[in-house]
Amino acid sequence: MEQKTYIVRCGEVALKGMNKPYFERMLVDRIRRSLKKIGTGIEVKRDEGLIFVRTPLELEEEAVLKSITKVFGVASVSPAVEIDIEEGSAQQIMDRIGAAAVNYMKNLIETRGIKTFKVDAKRANKQFPIQSPEIGRIIGAKILVGCKVLSVDVHQPDCRLFVSVRRGKAYVFEQKVSGFGGLPLGTNGKGMVLLSGGIDSPVAAFLMAKRGMMIEAIHFHSYPYTSERAWEKVQDLASIVAGYCGRFTIHSINLLPIQEAIVANCPEDEITILVRRFMMRLAERVAKDTGCMMLITGENIGQVASQTAEALVVTDASVQMPVMRPLIAMDKVDIMDLAREIGTYETSILPYEDCCTVFLPKHPATKPKLERILESESHLDVEALMEAALAEKTSTVILPRD
Repeated sequence: MEQKTYIVRCGEVALKGMNKPYFERMLVDRIRRSLKKIGTGIEVKRDEGLIFVRTPLELEEEAVLKSITKVFGVASVSPAVEIDIEEGSAQQIMDRIGAAAVNYMKNLIETRGIKTFKVDAKRANKQFPIQSPEIGRIIGAKILVGCKVLSVDVHQPDCRLFVSVRRGKAYVFEQKVSGFGGLPLGTNGKGMVLLSGGIDSPVAAFLMAKRGMMIEAIHFHSYPYTSERAWEKVQDLASIVAGYCGRFTIHSINLLPIQEAIVANCPEDEITILVRRFMMRLAERVAKDTGCMMLITGENIGQVASQTAEALVVTDASVQMPVMRPLIAMDKVDIMDLAREIGTYETSILPYEDCCTVFLPKHPATKPKLERILESESHLDVEALMEAALAEKTSTVILPRD
């Protein structure tokens, strides 16, 4: 059966030491799972630092590339022509590679109208008797003979043609489609992300998943002050994130009774930080119950009153679990750009309220003191409020968006 071949480069995984085979196996497994959704008869194998994907000819290249590049751990992918060089003299092998390269370039002339090219050759198999620079010169000469309309331009070619000679196989390709890099999912435990309907938290979830962490999510709402449509928006965001990290569970908790108790018993300027501390406690409780190792938030230092350095210190004092903040030092513009790249931005900016906008004080404390916050919390039955909130928790499995 004829097949299409794709060369997958592993990026950071390639830098691992003794445990490199483990990371490669995990990456192969993730690629297989991703491709299983779009077709059958697909082979995924690793070989000397690269991963080779072979698919039936009828499977659309665009769909294959989209699936592979969304897998964390993939640095880049190249659709390639595979040439069998197991047998034959060096001259015969070069003739076969040259014929494949000429056909490849003829197709590019027809489809893209290219006029100039450059050949970059790499002899991964050091037993092959012809060295890389000479391979490049020989293949370049064959292309000039076979494609009269082309000329060589080593500085700004229309096409940079790569030739890779490996053990038993050679590959001709031009495209290098970038992936997100990072580490394969499942290689760095599991974390609980506090997922709102805003721009930041979905990006934070994406970045931690990119480091190999499986995720679950918790969302806080203030129904009926927040609407069903706001909850649907959060589920839409979660389904986009699930496209990168696979299906996960989102736990939903109504924060309104806690907010009302804080408003009735505590200073107005401390409402935001007190609510935030309850959110962290509740997230930690659910995280422990679901096997998560840490909490993940989209907080960005100095962005709002609850994200000043002083406020973050007071917030962290409410939990024992480590809190990961992957966006902590990023510019808001950079966060927005990444949200656009991963596809969450347009959903995030839909104008539906979230729990953080309910009972928002006019002048929130930006430099809270832990002693004063603890004094205010002494007027609340913290444990009873938490138990009541957890008793009403709902959980929803989120599937990747098609």
